[in-house]
Amino acid sequence: MEGDAASPNILGESKAGYILSNVAEVVERILTFVPTKNLLRIASVCRLWRNCARRVLRTQQRLTWLSASGSSIYEEHVLLKTMAEDLEKVYLLPQTALLMVNGENFNWPFSYRQKKARKCENEVASDPVEKLRRLLPSTCDVVGIVASGIVVTPSGSPSSPPEEHEEGEAGFSLLFPAMDGVTIRPFHFCKKSLSESAMEEAGLINNPDLKVVLMFDYETWKAGGGCFLNKLLEPLSQNNVLIVGGQVERAFSNNTTCCSLGSFGAVGLTFSGSKIQGASVLVDQDVSSPKAAEATIQRLKAANIPERNTMGFMFACVGRGHKSYNSQRNVEATAFRKIFSNIPLLGFFGNGEIGCDRIVKESYTLSETDSDGLQHSFTTVMSLVHFG
Repeated sequence: MEGDAASPNILGESKAGYILSNVAEVVERILTFVPTKNLLRIASVCRLWRNCARRVLRTQQRLTWLSASGSSIYEEHVLLKTMAEDLEKVYLLPQTALLMVNGENFNWPFSYRQKKARKCENEVASDPVEKLRRLLPSTCDVVGIVASGIVVTPSGSPSSPPEEHEEGEAGFSLLFPAMDGVTIRPFHFCKKSLSESAMEEAGLINNPDLKVVLMFDYETWKAGGGCFLNKLLEPLSQNNVLIVGGQVERAFSNNTTCCSLGSFGAVGLTFSGSKIQGASVLVDQDVSSPKAAEATIQRLKAANIPERNTMGFMFACVGRGHKSYNSQRNVEATAFRKIFSNIPLLGFFGNGEIGCDRIVKESYTLSETDSDGLQHSFTTVMSLVHFG
C-alpha cells in the first residue's frame, strides 16, 4: 500500500473504494486497460495512482502506428483528423514520431503570397505541420516527410493487408515509446548545419551501438546535393549498419530553422542498441512480375527477424508500382503480406531509393557496399526493423 490515498469524495466509502485508494497491485492492473492520455489524467488523482500510472507507462514499450487514407470531407489532410481521434486510444506515450503523408491536401510550406493572404488567420489553424506537432506531446521528437505516394497498413491490426496508395490522400504516424535498451535520435541537416559534430550528436558516427538508420533526403538533385548526400552516406556504408530510405518531396522536424525554403537537406532517425536487428533487400528495376517480386522479398526470411515488435518499411520509386507490373496494383505490398503475415508495412513512393541487400544482427553484417551502391532509382527497398 502507498500513502496519500484518494479522497472519499472521489472513491466513496465502500470496500471497492478502499481497495482502489490503497491496494497498488489492483490499481496497477486496472490501469493497464486505460489508454495513455486518460492514464496521464488519472495520475493526478493521488500519489498511489500517480505511482501506478508511472509503472504502467514504463511497461508500454511496443511501438504502434496510426494510418489513414481516402478523401477527407474536411479541408485538412485525412491523417490530421484520424490522429486527433485515435491518439486518445493508444497505449503508449510517444517519445518519437515518424510521420509520412502524400502532397494532396497537405499545403505546406506556404509561399510568400500564401503567407500574406493568411496573415489575418490563425497560424496554427492554417499550418498542417504545426497541427501535427500540437497533436503530439510537446516532448515528442517529430520527423515528417511529404512524398508522392504512401504505403500504409490500416491501423489496429498488424496482419491487415497493406495498401500502396500511388494517388489520393494517405498518411501514417509511427509512434515510438521509450524502450529499454533502445536509443532513438532524430536528425535534420542542410548544407549549413551538416558537420562532424552534428553527425556525432545524431549518433551517425563514432557510435558503436548504431544498428539502423532511416534517412530521407530532399532537393538533393540541385547543385551540391549529391556531395551533401555522399558525405552522409559514406561513413555508414562500410559499417555494421542497416541504412534505408529515399528521396522525398519535402521534410519537416522539430528543428524549424534548419534550412531555408528550397534548399536541399536530409532528415531521419538513428536506432542504437543491442536489441535492434534489421534486414533489407533491393527489388531491382528488372523485377516485373508478382512471382519475381515475391521471390525477391522472400530473401528477407533468411534474416530470421522476430515478428513481434517489428516494423516493415517499403521505399519504392514513383516509377514503379503498377507501372512495373502491367498495370496491376499493390503487387509488392501483397507479396510482403504473403511472406510476413503479422508485420505491418509502411513506406512511400519517392524519387530515389537508399538501401541494399543487407542483414544486421548482433555483431555481424551480411553485406557491405560503398555510398554509391546504396543509391538507386526505379527500385524498391524492402526492409524489416526489430526493436527487441
